[in-house]
Amino acid sequence: MKRKRGIIAAGFLSTFAAMTVIGTPSLFAKSDANSTVSKLEALSKFTRVIGTVEKYYVDDLTINEIINKAIKGLMANLDAHSSFLDAKSFKEMKIQTSGEFGGLGVTVGMRDGALTVIAPLEGTPAYKAGLKSGDIILKINDKSTLNMTLDEAVSLMRGKPKTKITLTIVRKNEPKPIVVTIIRDIIKIQSVYTKKAGSDILYIRVVSFDKKVVHDIKKALAENPHAKGLVIDLRNNPGGLLDQAVGMVDLFVDKGVIVSQKGRIKEENQVYKAHEKGTYGKIPIVVLVNGGSASASEIVSGSLQDHRRAVIVGEKTFGKGSVQIIMPINKSEALRLTIARYYLPSGRTIQAVGVTPDINVSFGKVTVEENHFALKESQLKEHLKGELEKIDGKAKKSEEEAEALSKEKVITTEDLYNDNQLKEGIDILRALIITQERK
Repeated sequence: MKRKRGIIAAGFLSTFAAMTVIGTPSLFAKSDANSTVSKLEALSKFTRVIGTVEKYYVDDLTINEIINKAIKGLMANLDAHSSFLDAKSFKEMKIQTSGEFGGLGVTVGMRDGALTVIAPLEGTPAYKAGLKSGDIILKINDKSTLNMTLDEAVSLMRGKPKTKITLTIVRKNEPKPIVVTIIRDIIKIQSVYTKKAGSDILYIRVVSFDKKVVHDIKKALAENPHAKGLVIDLRNNPGGLLDQAVGMVDLFVDKGVIVSQKGRIKEENQVYKAHEKGTYGKIPIVVLVNGGSASASEIVSGSLQDHRRAVIVGEKTFGKGSVQIIMPINKSEALRLTIARYYLPSGRTIQAVGVTPDINVSFGKVTVEENHFALKESQLKEHLKGELEKIDGKAKKSEEEAEALSKEKVITTEDLYNDNQLKEGIDILRALIITQERK
């Protein structure tokens, strides 16, 4: 045992010495002797702890297992987004970034130590099962998520298509936990789709920021050259690629900073600026956000807000404004490490703060009192015919008709009354259009 401990200590000290030879500024670069001694003492303490665990812990653990657990604990205690990717996690991360995998279609994060739903992606099993932004996942199957890392949780939720998973959910204003059973599936996302509200307003829904978002938005704008106003819906959009968020803002802002990232390493500090070429600088914009809008969504909404280029409507966003990179430590393992934070043009940060809308609107339906008998004479026969069909049980449209209706690229009056955030956004946009036309 003593010999093993000596090997461990020697290993750390040789690594320590190698770092000085290479010239990294982390340990011996400072001239302060007290600081150097302090770091040596800390490393010595760490090796003593490892030796103690190896000798006395109830289960027989290998040195590699002990070191891996130590690294996992370190990364988990830095912040909610840093983590150690062992061989299995690293492989799964590569599968996830390939764009097609078996899973639930939900983005999760850690908020105040709890595994929290950022947003379910539209059309996925999680969305169809009714998961909502802000839901806390208490259990995955029979395993408690308390003290579980984010990577462990994601690994458990991912699996073979057509297999079943049970989540126990804690939801605001619900008296007791909700148990939801979901069938995994291959996750394929259509990131951008469009509709029209009347003849003059273009509605663009961005589900997530994949590599085609800017291309698809440009295409939508080109196909609707006569649109007088634009609604960009980023609700429940958990983020994605930074370059797509920057490119999206660049479509509507002709100069100035879009976003910057700042960390301890100067080489990682970057400023992304807008370009005048290809800018749609005059069209009025309303952006819809909520608690499920995170990361890239917050960069877009916050930057357009700072540039006074859009009115932000909805609810406060999630508050995920940090930069993570994957740093391999060998061929099969890596660190996911937070190296910087994002800052909006005004200098404010997103991290743990989020973006506050210009106009706060909680989601809900618009209550309208209808007078079913206030009908013109020409409509009366059709109305009465409909009432007879209700009695005969023939009032429901066929499944084919309902499906055709759902595929129509038009926002109906019913859509607006079922979504007061969208209705408020369109009402504001119409006011902006009128104001612009009168200038």
